[in-house]
Amino acid sequence: MLALTRKVGERIVIGDNIVVTVVSIKGDNIRMTIEAPKEIKIYRGEIFDAIAAENKQAAVSNDLSELDVLKVLGLS
Repeated sequence: MLALTRKVGERIVIGDNIVVTVVSIKGDNIRMTIEAPKEIKIYRGEIFDAIAAENKQAAVSNDLSELDVLKVLGLS
């Protein structure tokens, strides 16, 4: 992990094609812009965590009775 101190207008460059710029600071809030290629997905941390949890939940079925139905139908 890298921790940096930046002032308004200063940038952080990641790799060759991602630039993070501090736009404003108001109290405890920092506003920043992120310039990156369209194919790079950018999420707020809490949104990323929610998506990961939803994907994990979808991958694991909580109701094994669904598998029993398939067995009865001869599909498994």
